Amino acid sequence: MPSADADAWAAPVAAGPVDAVITLPGSKSLTNRYLVLAALAEEPSRLRAPLRSRDTTLMAAALRALGCRVEDAPAQSADWIVTPGPLSGPASIDCGLAGNVMRFVPPLAGLARGPVAFTGDAHAASRPMAPVLGALRALGVAIDDGGRGGLPFTVAGSGQVRGGEVTLDASASSQFVSGLLLSGARYDDGVTVHHDGKSVPSLPHIEMTVETLRDAGAVVDDSEPHTWRVEPSEINALDVVVEPDLSNAAQFLAAALVTGGRVRIPGWPQYTTQGGDALRDILDQMGAEVHLDRDGLTVAAGEAIHGIDVDLHDSSELTPVIAALCAVADGRSIIRGVAHIRGHETDRIAALASELERVGCEVAQTADGLRITPRPLRAARWQTYADHRMVMAGAVLGLVTPGLVVEDVGTVAKTLPTFVTLWDDMLRQGGTPRAGGGR
Repeated sequence: MPSADADAWAAPVAAGPVDAVITLPGSKSLTNRYLVLAALAEEPSRLRAPLRSRDTTLMAAALRALGCRVEDAPAQSADWIVTPGPLSGPASIDCGLAGNVMRFVPPLAGLARGPVAFTGDAHAASRPMAPVLGALRALGVAIDDGGRGGLPFTVAGSGQVRGGEVTLDASASSQFVSGLLLSGARYDDGVTVHHDGKSVPSLPHIEMTVETLRDAGAVVDDSEPHTWRVEPSEINALDVVVEPDLSNAAQFLAAALVTGGRVRIPGWPQYTTQGGDALRDILDQMGAEVHLDRDGLTVAAGEAIHGIDVDLHDSSELTPVIAALCAVADGRSIIRGVAHIRGHETDRIAALASELERVGCEVAQTADGLRITPRPLRAARWQTYADHRMVMAGAVLGLVTPGLVVEDVGTVAKTLPTFVTLWDDMLRQGGTPRAGGGR
């Protein structure tokens, strides 16, 4: 837990409706998937406009530790050049609090020769890992986790993985499936993953994994429900432009609603596997005017922010910001289908309930989400629990709550290091801040 005064940020209050254009950096989810595939490719790859954040630099560092080169492209480009090399240990991987790293890299480490040790931040040890570790063991990978079923653990890489069929319960995280699929093409027998359990959350993220594998030349069969098959094959080098991170658009688009303004996000794709694209429908249901064209997405406030009954099972990363909007809606809201976010960077359901109550809302935790009844908001210290999306939710409420202070704002470096700069720039474009705006 951060200390009470750690990196506190007086969240700026909007003096009027925002009217801004926000250019977002690349998708974390796509950047990390491309990095793993580039490490398995036969030739060097180029990732154009990747996200540079804590989670993606941890992934890049993990690949370097295993023997790959991840370097800045020449001529002052923001691109990454990834040159694959023989995967080998001994190596030490710092997962931080990045689910992508702790779940995507162990299947890759099984292909390395030598031991690969995995550690992470203090809270990382509580994040679910047992299903993917059990699956790797079933596929022939030796793992020593001291019986913990989570971090820290060591993968005893033998240079190859037998592969084959495996059944696991992925109801806690779609990343269990994605991690196995990403490396599966290089397993001797490929990999077939069967899910057995409650519904898999964030299915668009598995669809994203399947699409990136196909882009790299892998043969993937996802025609059967709850089953994914990757044939053994080579991986082609990539030359790809990383899409903007649509989930990181949530707080900026929410700002349009809470201030009665308008925000445009250039480069919003016409087709995407990103779960953040659900924002278009969700904000429309909440009363916003939503328009997508070839230039991007524009969201403008409607006459009111309506309460909503919404299932966020497939786009649960949006929950904190949508909950913040529900706190200023015109009636009660219910968020469903997100029981699994108790195992994210923090227990997000409990964290949101605590902080929304702290600023004056009436909140009830349900079996799979939250019931939020708006009440007049009051100044408070908004705790973030080392969770980047809690920072973003607090910033949205800060626009209309004088005196709200967001703790540990630096945790946004996980996915959006430039968040505070972008937030201040949004307000300078329209809706001049009256207070805060700095650390």
